[in-house]
Amino acid sequence: MGGIDFLVDVLLNLDKHLDLVIRNYGIWTYAIFFVVIFLETGFVVTPFLPGDSLLFAAGAFASLGSLDLKWLIVVLSIAAIIGDTVNYWIGYVTGPRVFSKDRSRFLNKKYLDRTHQFYERYGGKTIILARFIPIIRTFAPFVAGMGMMTYSRFITYNIAGGIGWVVILVLGGYFFGNIALVKQNFSVAIFTIILISILPGIIEFIRHRRGNHAEREKRKMKRELPKEVLK
Repeated sequence: MGGIDFLVDVLLNLDKHLDLVIRNYGIWTYAIFFVVIFLETGFVVTPFLPGDSLLFAAGAFASLGSLDLKWLIVVLSIAAIIGDTVNYWIGYVTGPRVFSKDRSRFLNKKYLDRTHQFYERYGGKTIILARFIPIIRTFAPFVAGMGMMTYSRFITYNIAGGIGWVVILVLGGYFFGNIALVKQNFSVAIFTIILISILPGIIEFIRHRRGNHAEREKRKMKRELPKEVLK
């Protein structure tokens, strides 16, 4: 059991055992990274696997020459894109079956229709921003598939989000991961990079919401004004 416990610990905390993995597995390290990122993004039951921390730590080791930066970005980007794509299709196939009954209280088909409308309108931003938020990253493509978001739109934002997520986190680790202060505050550094990455999207979302609210208020005031005033 000791060996199994050790393997589980390495898998769940791969970012903390990278030195050991790289020394023992060499070039196969890229395959291990691929599998972990694929599983973390591809299945709603594996959001506990390391994502952001693994990318950042891998970038830090690449800056030491232990890993090739270009191959790291290529392999992890492909894993992230394929993972989200698989997750999307799982949701796409299972969604209609789960929400097949119109009168179900908790799984009403109307909820599925609303989800579809939401993803058709905001799905692009959701898919990209979700990449930088643990747990939500795993569920966003599944819900997009379940809501039957148009696949051409999904795959476009999936590719952009997947590459962006990998590049930002890996390069963040490459340039800053070996600074003493960052090593001592590893989680804080990752959180800061994620916050900076998604901040423009959050600001744009808030502005858009405020704009919609203002437009609704104008329409409401017009409806409430007497016809004589409108003339």
